[in-house]
Amino acid sequence: MRMRSPIPKKHARIEIIPLIDIMFFLLASFMMVSLSQTHMKGIRVDLPSKNSPPPPPNQPKDFVSIRVTEGNLIYFDNAPVSDEQILPRLFELHQSNKDIKVSLSAEQTALHGDVITLLDRIRSAGITKIGYQIKAAPPTGSAGTLPPPPPPPTQP
Repeated sequence: MRMRSPIPKKHARIEIIPLIDIMFFLLASFMMVSLSQTHMKGIRVDLPSKNSPPPPPNQPKDFVSIRVTEGNLIYFDNAPVSDEQILPRLFELHQSNKDIKVSLSAEQTALHGDVITLLDRIRSAGITKIGYQIKAAPPTGSAGTLPPPPPPPTQP
């Protein structure tokens, strides 16, 4: 004769709610670990504060911005400079500060040869720290852009 146990027999079952909780915990953990492993790559910038004093006026310049425009017009810190004044001014800047930095930029309509000639003059003055300001060219032929208008006809 077969006897049954007075203790009821429990059937094994899988609880889904604790499984979901564990999966959310693992997902959140992996997300936090992956976010902590990303490194921001950028240039550290020291911005001036309102409490910082202005630089003394007798301190030599350590940075000059040079811009070339159409027609080989050259600007030093937005001040126009004639062609024969360029090389003496570069020598003067280099003599006042051997570690002077030059930022060279050119408008899109400036000729390539004019920019290279200016670059050669900068290097001949002994300046070696040269940076280039480069802007992305605007997309051509995209929707909403118009070609430049033709020049007006000249009257003979």
